[in-house]
Amino acid sequence: MRLLLDTHALLWWLDGDRRLPPKVRRMISDETNAVFVSAASAWEISTKYRLGRLPGAADVASDMAGSLASQGFSPLEISVPHAQKAGSLRGAHQDPFDRMLIAQAQMEDLPIVSNEEIFDSYGVARLW
Repeated sequence: MRLLLDTHALLWWLDGDRRLPPKVRRMISDETNAVFVSAASAWEISTKYRLGRLPGAADVASDMAGSLASQGFSPLEISVPHAQKAGSLRGAHQDPFDRMLIAQAQMEDLPIVSNEEIFDSYGVARLW
């Protein structure tokens, strides 16, 4: 199975946070699954760290590539078609990071690991 982690799912995984359901922890830790993390998550973490909204994310914000490599996760780059899709998504959800994750999940046919129920209204498979 291939999975796309939402930003909070990535951070909770890295922190060992128990808000990540056991089923999700098993899916992420299953070495037969390919786990992807969007460049949008690196952008979100770095931005929120800089703004003081994620003070505990210094290591991830400064070395996202190393954090992903240490977990065996694959980066998912943002392409021009991803950006066009994210920009054209209909609906009231305005978070640019979430919109990119939705676009990537749709275009790459990836279920997204997230507690964000709003993703359901965009027709993406959500695992939680």
